[in-house]
Amino acid sequence: MLKVNERDYPFTEGMRLGELADRLKPGADILVLNGASASRDSLLQDGDICSLIKIGEIPSALDMQHTLEARHGREVQRRFREATVGIMGIGGLGSAVALSLAKIGIGRLILADHDVVVLSNIHRQHFFIDQIGIKKTVALKKTLVRVNPFVSITALDIKLTEKNIPKLFGDVDVLVECFDDPAMKAQALRTALQHLPETGYIGASGVAGYGDANTIACRKITDRVFLVGDGASDARDSSGLFAPRVGVAAHHQANQVVRLILGLNEDE
Repeated sequence: MLKVNERDYPFTEGMRLGELADRLKPGADILVLNGASASRDSLLQDGDICSLIKIGEIPSALDMQHTLEARHGREVQRRFREATVGIMGIGGLGSAVALSLAKIGIGRLILADHDVVVLSNIHRQHFFIDQIGIKKTVALKKTLVRVNPFVSITALDIKLTEKNIPKLFGDVDVLVECFDDPAMKAQALRTALQHLPETGYIGASGVAGYGDANTIACRKITDRVFLVGDGASDARDSSGLFAPRVGVAAHHQANQVVRLILGLNEDE
């Protein structure tokens, strides 16, 4: 059996890669055999993994689904596809969390921020130089669509408050707090505890500087509330915010989103 573009295809003795391409994707520009570019004359062996690519062609939603299921498992991917995740603030933490979740095929993302991309964002946030001056919600949505066009994205250009957070994120499975402002962090956590008690919540505290990345951890506060960071470093008191350490924290947050969606306890 061959694996062709993540789908099983019967192996026939003597089959060559070009023949396979003509059958399954006529006009393919790039032929990949077991991870390396190969010629049309390459003789196939049972168990080979083939990728047939047309440059510039966007895969279908079904192709993307098959690929993710092949990597993650069908049941895991079903849970991802049916999940809704809210992200409050899409700067250094939030933009990285959003990209990570889009890559794994989370079904719906709700992104909220009211800021504009500025030059001082570029060193740690997932925006591009040519996006300076654009609303963060607009810029990040464009990037996410390029990564995975089959994720539903709701981008809210709005300043979040204790009053509107429950309304905007009332139907999410997991809510991720990615603010820079300590006061907003406190308000968001208080709001979630009071008004969204059944929602998974992942906050952040202490991601600044360039200290040991291993001091950044995900700590359980309650069964549904988690806090990521070292709990001590402060951008105002240290040497600032650096992309590597912020990225470590962001991916801790994204990983805990996955764990909550999959219903995993801390000892699993």
